[in-house]
Amino acid sequence: MKKYIFFLFISISFVFTSCIPTQDLIYLQKKDGADVENSISAVMAKPYRLQTNDVLSISIKAIDPKLVTIFNTTNQGEAGKSASGLYFEGFTVDDHGNIRMPVLGDVNVIGFTLDEVRLKIEKQLLAEYFNKEANIFVIVKLSGFKYTINGEIGSTGTKTLFQENVTIMEAIANAGDITITGNRKAVTIIRNTPTGVQMHDLDLTDIKVMNSPYFYLQPNDYIYVKPLKQKTWGTGKTGIESFGTITTLFSVATTIFFLLFKN
Repeated sequence: MKKYIFFLFISISFVFTSCIPTQDLIYLQKKDGADVENSISAVMAKPYRLQTNDVLSISIKAIDPKLVTIFNTTNQGEAGKSASGLYFEGFTVDDHGNIRMPVLGDVNVIGFTLDEVRLKIEKQLLAEYFNKEANIFVIVKLSGFKYTINGEIGSTGTKTLFQENVTIMEAIANAGDITITGNRKAVTIIRNTPTGVQMHDLDLTDIKVMNSPYFYLQPNDYIYVKPLKQKTWGTGKTGIESFGTITTLFSVATTIFFLLFKN
């Protein structure tokens, strides 16, 4: 009888330690009795500085559209309809940090923000081709906010969002959410910067993650969602699955025991 009680105790303990706790699945929890209103401050996304292989969408407008026709790509209007169109009709930053534009030629943009590139093009146009009365209006955008996500996520791969700023929560939602076996407490952000590669882990179950400078992504960020130890064990994601695993193992062990020692 004592053996059965001992086995029951071990089984219950194993079930509760092997299944995934609810606290590991809920995002942005208020932990340690923290005052949410006082602990969360506004974190502004830092202006992105252009890197090689970025693709820009540049449109030049004026009161008389005919004046700026030669400065725009042929199918600029069609380019905005798809990510592939933006790629082929956009301006790619080459290995020297330049984009090649009609008439203007090579324009160095590496390390510049989008606003700085816009001002640079406007200044060149006004200095060499137009006067202020032409009312030149330049629009410079990235051809989509691109990031790559891998690991324990619903849909892995390179994703593109057509918006200025993207948070880690939006990126994960766009990729189909983290799977039940994904570690929400250690989501790794890998970021290329002018000074080298930076890596940082985010705990998405803690609301204080919103204070992190990595909460807002930058274009070309790589996101990796690590698996929980429960996936490696293969014991099951819930208590019922874990109990089923234990029952199966016990049945196999009992069968082997009787086959070996029945005589």
